[in-house]
Amino acid sequence: MAINENEIAALVQQVLKEMTGGASAPAPAPKKCCGSCGGSLDGVPKTAHVAVLTGLKNFEIKEYPIPEVGDDDILVKVEGCGVCGTDAHEFKVDPFGLIPVALGHEGTGEIVKLGKNVKVDSAGKPVKVGDKIVTCMIFKDNPDITMFDLNKQNVGGADVYGLLPDDDIHLNGWFSDYIFIRGGSFGSTFFNVSDLDLDSRILIEPCAVLIHAVERAKLTNIMRFNSKVVVQGCGPIGLICIAVLRTMGIENIIAVDGNEQRLEFAKRMGATQTVNFMNHKGIEALTEAVQEACGGQLADFAFQCTGSPVAHANIYHFIRNGGGLCELGFFINGGDAKINPHFDLCAKEITLVGSWVYTLRDYVTTFDFLKRAIGIGLPIKELITHKFALEDINEALETNLAQKGLKIAIVNK
Repeated sequence: MAINENEIAALVQQVLKEMTGGASAPAPAPKKCCGSCGGSLDGVPKTAHVAVLTGLKNFEIKEYPIPEVGDDDILVKVEGCGVCGTDAHEFKVDPFGLIPVALGHEGTGEIVKLGKNVKVDSAGKPVKVGDKIVTCMIFKDNPDITMFDLNKQNVGGADVYGLLPDDDIHLNGWFSDYIFIRGGSFGSTFFNVSDLDLDSRILIEPCAVLIHAVERAKLTNIMRFNSKVVVQGCGPIGLICIAVLRTMGIENIIAVDGNEQRLEFAKRMGATQTVNFMNHKGIEALTEAVQEACGGQLADFAFQCTGSPVAHANIYHFIRNGGGLCELGFFINGGDAKINPHFDLCAKEITLVGSWVYTLRDYVTTFDFLKRAIGIGLPIKELITHKFALEDINEALETNLAQKGLKIAIVNK
């Protein structure tokens, strides 16, 4: 039987009267709604605004009802979300065939409603209403994956909020003002990151990509404190790669890019030398420039952080015999790269590893990386150069496509 608030107030009054021998006590005033939250007594509106990609280069802000939060679900008020290169590709050409879709997977926000069964995050850390969280992967197609076996496999085959097909919930991406995190068999993973500020939280997902890449590189047993390491490509991914290497104690980092402003930022992130490929014609001249930046020797290890097949083909020339290479730049099909297996791989005995997204363990490691990077003075949060309101999301994506600035973010008021 449902009891309304006035009945509860009367019951409290009667109990207090009996406890005090008949003396009356003032009844608590029933809650009133100011109307600004759409009629909700808990401050959560009845509807949410979601940026839905409805066609190529066209987001529309749509309004959907917020579903009831089940025992295993979480409702999050979105504070901000970074714009990923994947979002830009989907915005421009829809390579995954998802339209219509609610994008945004580099997001973070505050828990405003929490199912009664949700007590801890995916690392076992307690959570409550008011905590700040980020989401990781969705394992509905692989329910046997746990926190403790993900060091053995990456999560490239899993789903992610922000790249889900549209459904009757709609609140599936972080480009919104609320996101609905589904529990139970849906297999959502999330982390309590209340000890990090908003800008740091927005950077968690792309940083996890580089934590995973560097962990893959370490498997080669080639990188040492005194290794000479080339990072090719100084967009956000390459710049974060430099920062991860620097926090690990790598002293000799050579950044290669064609944009002088990005190369200057690479120095601030920890690069000791830079090479602008625009200043060198042909692979021989470019290789000589990289070798000179390495102190007259070729690199011990290299990270290829662009989606350019030409860049992939070139990077073998920068690496010494017995050196290593981590390729992480191709998050979509960028085309074929022409290499010579004899000269580029076999004769030089290059150890090559590929890297794709991350594991849950990498996510947890990323939280400490961000604290360490900030602690040693790396300008990691300055990667976010542009912030847009949700209603300006089309402009935000166009800014990303035009390669203006570095990391673009949607930040809610």
